[in-house]
Amino acid sequence: MKRWFVLFGLTLSFLSGGASAQLPDFVDLVEKQSPAVVNITTTQEARRPKRGHKQMPAPDEMLDFFRKFMPPEGEAFLPPSRGQGSGFLISSDGYILTNTHVVDHVDEVIVKLADKREFRAKVVGTDDRTDVALLKINAAGLPRVTLGDPGKLRVGEWVLAIGAPFGFENSVTAGIVSAIGRSLPQENYVPFIQTDVAVNPGNSGGPLFNMKGEVVGMNSQIISRSGGYMGLSFAIPIDVATDVAEQLKTRGTVSRGRLGVVIQEVTADLADSFGLKKPEGALVADVEAGSPADKAGLKVSDIILKYNGKPIASSIDLPRMVGASKPGSHATLSVWRKGGMHEIGVTVGEIKDAQVAATAPEKQKSNRAGLTVSPLTAEQKKILKISSGVLVEDAEGPASRAGIQSGDIILAVNNQEVHNAEELSRLLNDPQRKSAALLVKREDNAHYVSLRLDK
Repeated sequence: MKRWFVLFGLTLSFLSGGASAQLPDFVDLVEKQSPAVVNITTTQEARRPKRGHKQMPAPDEMLDFFRKFMPPEGEAFLPPSRGQGSGFLISSDGYILTNTHVVDHVDEVIVKLADKREFRAKVVGTDDRTDVALLKINAAGLPRVTLGDPGKLRVGEWVLAIGAPFGFENSVTAGIVSAIGRSLPQENYVPFIQTDVAVNPGNSGGPLFNMKGEVVGMNSQIISRSGGYMGLSFAIPIDVATDVAEQLKTRGTVSRGRLGVVIQEVTADLADSFGLKKPEGALVADVEAGSPADKAGLKVSDIILKYNGKPIASSIDLPRMVGASKPGSHATLSVWRKGGMHEIGVTVGEIKDAQVAATAPEKQKSNRAGLTVSPLTAEQKKILKISSGVLVEDAEGPASRAGIQSGDIILAVNNQEVHNAEELSRLLNDPQRKSAALLVKREDNAHYVSLRLDK
């Protein structure tokens, strides 16, 4: 076997048994695709403070001279704030994709093309949930990107970003796909593409290309302790971005489907508790009264394994699938319930913000779990919109290790509703039981907690 290295040169090659491998050459890709990448500059005019702001006094004899250069009395001079980002042309007549956070709450958006022409852009629409924005400039015959299929991306393949990090226009960086389908906090509707491509402030909204020169994602955010690149970059899959853009273009808003359930991940312990062979699907921890899920007969402790025939490997898959469904459409859920499979049909609703909560107070300890609980009054249950449950006054031992806290409400143990401390003790003190799945309500949310019981 023969192997050689050329260090500090232009090429790093490996020869082994006649086969060779070289680092990819991005030159042709960049030359062909960079004309469709744009630089975005935004301006937000200063919002003057209310009257009452103190002026710095000037010498009497100079007051009249300085006054002409000062803002009206009671106001302070504040310069406009400016921002930068990137974007890319998706049509030859001037439609541009970028991030919402690049153009949100600004007064002016200027788009600069690779050929140095500048245009004032109109913000067609923005979507906070996905961080996708659609712009339009008044031009024709423009270069545009070719869109690819992010579903064909493979972990480890090369990808390339073009943007304006820190204002350095048309900068090119490359790396590999680190992971696919990443979920980030508060980002339930985007299965992010994680890369190690160098992305910094100013890259936001720029394209992520595969080696075919197709846009597979839109660079959106990084995870960093310094504020700059630290090897963790995240891009919105281009199919998600274009779906949002099309809705913004045609309707001005984005509609998403909803079921009206609170779900959680199925851990190995929870899977064992519910009789599943492996941890998969989305566990229903709460069903909103009157919601599409409630009308369809979905119940707390159901585990949704498929949505319209598509497997749900992780609970984060379900909001994306439902969100992509058209409100009013029919969907079929494959549900694991009490040891058996069921098919449930549901009419998808339209997503909206909402919900409510509360808490309040004889105390009794369930020694095996380490829980001290008290009953709930009828009024408290009415306020909380629940029919069962006990209030956790204190948690120690297994309960504390499982994350249960004072103020939590235990609604059920292994699908059996709990109405008082005696029922809770009976269910948890069964000597044959090694673990239990507790349905716990905390503030507005209910979720299952897997509890390993002491002997």
